[in-house]
Amino acid sequence: MPKVLLDTNIIIYRETDRILNPNTPDLFNWLDRLHYDKYIHPISEQEISQYADVQKREVILSKLGSYNKLTVLAPLAEPIQNLLRHDGDVNSQNDTKILNELYCSRVDIFITEDRQLYNKARCLGVADKVFSIESFSEKMLSEHPDLIDYNVLAVRKKKIGELNVHDEFFDSLRESYGGIEFDNWLNRKSQEDAYVCYLGEDLKAFLYLKQENEEENYSDIDPILPRKKRLKIGTFKVAMNGLKLGERFLKIAFDNAINMNVDEIYVTIFDSDANDLPKQALVKQLCDFGFFRWGTKGNGEGVYVRNMLHDFCRDKPTKTFPFFSKNSDTYFCSIYSEYHTSLFPDSILNNESPYDFQENKPFRNAITKVYISRALFRGLRTGDNIVFYRNGGMYAGVITTIGIVNNVYHPRTLEEFKNCCKRRTIFSDAELETQWNYNQNKPFVVEFLYAYSFPSPKVNLKTLYDKGVFCGDFPRGFAPLSKEQFETMLRLTRTSTKYIVE
Repeated sequence: MPKVLLDTNIIIYRETDRILNPNTPDLFNWLDRLHYDKYIHPISEQEISQYADVQKREVILSKLGSYNKLTVLAPLAEPIQNLLRHDGDVNSQNDTKILNELYCSRVDIFITEDRQLYNKARCLGVADKVFSIESFSEKMLSEHPDLIDYNVLAVRKKKIGELNVHDEFFDSLRESYGGIEFDNWLNRKSQEDAYVCYLGEDLKAFLYLKQENEEENYSDIDPILPRKKRLKIGTFKVAMNGLKLGERFLKIAFDNAINMNVDEIYVTIFDSDANDLPKQALVKQLCDFGFFRWGTKGNGEGVYVRNMLHDFCRDKPTKTFPFFSKNSDTYFCSIYSEYHTSLFPDSILNNESPYDFQENKPFRNAITKVYISRALFRGLRTGDNIVFYRNGGMYAGVITTIGIVNNVYHPRTLEEFKNCCKRRTIFSDAELETQWNYNQNKPFVVEFLYAYSFPSPKVNLKTLYDKGVFCGDFPRGFAPLSKEQFETMLRLTRTSTKYIVE
């Protein structure tokens, strides 16, 4: 069985009577279901024995018998000794000594919420074996999707007053903003809409958006935001981001911002705690999609802003998502009907039931998706457009979606191939292996951004031929489209000009 070493902070999260990290039960559920052997280091027991709260200390110490203990420690490796020479205090030295067991392969995985340990693991070349609570859950979601109960997991819009405001999901928000203040805020917003997601009965994600005009008062932000039309992400929390719900909610925020014709989106986050890994992961995700740190709010929150004016960055299209350029090279790509709507839930057809395609798997929620191809043409570049066509013949076959190429990968091994596709494809690991071994012509992987869904009714293949977009043989692989062909498609599909950069 795999051996997982748990850092001191993970033990405290698990065994204290207070919920310090709401994802901790998910972590231990995974460890138990997959029969991981849970280990603690003697240093952890020593650190817990020095815990200031006597009552909690005794409770936690009494529960350590349920964990395996590393009784025989590995000799300190030379790279570990080098790190120890630079450690400035006993706590840092203890962290390095705990990492020695992973470096010497005495354990297979190390789980911690300490960012400094990640930095040390990176220096030692073992960062791929070190996980936070959330990143380990993401790994498990990716590798064992068959063990997840996806029932009724979907993004919905609900009135805030309909929610159970006493749900433990909101506890961390109360802690950040103050219990009374947050409860008052919930009451004031009771008639307003929020986007939520449940896993069974448990609330797992919450997004509240607020439209603001040029008269909004930003005096508590330093430097003060200039007068503009903005969309504020008022409250944004995802407790299970292994399902790519953070990306799904960002897509919702971007689409709302475009429909409201705002100049910017902004969000405020308590970002000062470098060891709050889920929050730092959220900050990184925001920055990946074009947000930048503007300044600080009076209560200590960081203020992150995203420009929503028409612009397109070819080298980093995530920075200007979901805008796409008419001047980029454009390609036509067909996709089998049985895979289409699972990959593109916003491009659902009129004759399909939305209940069959609720956003309940990572690849459905993700903005960034992958397409596996054996096409002879492999020259796509970052920033290129892809028009996706749902197979179905002259009448049922329709163009549905615009994607923006983010990366193109040419994997050399099966493992590289799986890593390229992880959590962004409709295929299971077994199906990916079949794809890889199908023949000698190995596939390549196009990573793209799910940018725009053509409005219904969709334009079918017959219309494309009748209007002269196509003539002769049906285009195969990634067939290049001329600017005239692409512009005609945009006109026929009634594509919103709000998304198009001239």
